[in-house]
Amino acid sequence: MNFQNVEFLISAASDKDFPKNRLPEIAFAGKSNVGKSSVINRLLQRKNLARVGDKPGKTIHVNYFVIDRKCYFVDLPGYGFAKVSQSEKERWGKLMETYFAAGRIDLGVLIVDYRHPPTNNDITMARWFLDSECPFVVVANKMDKLKKSELKPNLEIIRRDLELPDDIEIIPFSAEKGDGKDALVKKILFTAEPQ
Repeated sequence: MNFQNVEFLISAASDKDFPKNRLPEIAFAGKSNVGKSSVINRLLQRKNLARVGDKPGKTIHVNYFVIDRKCYFVDLPGYGFAKVSQSEKERWGKLMETYFAAGRIDLGVLIVDYRHPPTNNDITMARWFLDSECPFVVVANKMDKLKKSELKPNLEIIRRDLELPDDIEIIPFSAEKGDGKDALVKKILFTAEPQ
């Protein structure tokens, strides 16, 4: 699959906008300032296909990108940090509930901040993936900001706090430097191009 053959498809504001043409969906979830767009851009080797904002909360719809006509990357609105009105947060919440309830996700990519323990929202998101038995992987982003001595203990905290079984992979990642990219690409290809 050619990750460089990518086009933006639609910014879905409601379930009516979700693509009718079914392809495997790789859904990227994470809090607003975790670097979700940067992770997507790193995978696609683009500077700013997924919008990177100086203010968290730039992604306000469910954004669909078509990768090589073989799968969708779905950039979900970030949770927790964005400075937006209560009514806008409620709209996001409803949109997310509708998306998750639709059973469209073939692989969830839960992006957490490697530097800090997972937030309550991260834990809720991991719990949803586990309870729904939706396949997912955890990406611990911003590893380039950590000292070597912090890598292992921080990873253990993430696994413990998210209550991850051993078979759920955590990929140490740096959107900045590209560490972890190959491991995540492999996981995505396994989902999008079944053997």
